[in-house]
Amino acid sequence: MSNLELTVLKPETVACCPPITSAELSVADSEKMAAMFKALSDPVRLRLFSKIASHPGGEACVCDIQDVGVSQPTVSHHLKKLREAGLLSSERRGTWVYYRIEPSVLATMSAMLDRHS
Repeated sequence: MSNLELTVLKPETVACCPPITSAELSVADSEKMAAMFKALSDPVRLRLFSKIASHPGGEACVCDIQDVGVSQPTVSHHLKKLREAGLLSSERRGTWVYYRIEPSVLATMSAMLDRHS
């Protein structure tokens, strides 16, 4: 198992990955992390990600987060890109889709960038 692989963590568990300054990334880890950062490099995607991450209860209905200045089909496209990058998971409930940040994503990304972990 790669030390940057995203796994479901218990709430008291801290993501296990070395800071980028402590070791060279493997090809697989660099590709995985690049996909995540690339997905977040778009301002609309970053806003959607932020809306979901900060939404009460840890998940958000698409109906509550689609006001980011673009059309609904464009919101759906951006949410799909975030899911494909492994940043979000989704669940359909009736006519609405609910999104949540994948467990450990923020901790993994943060730990990788932290110089002093």
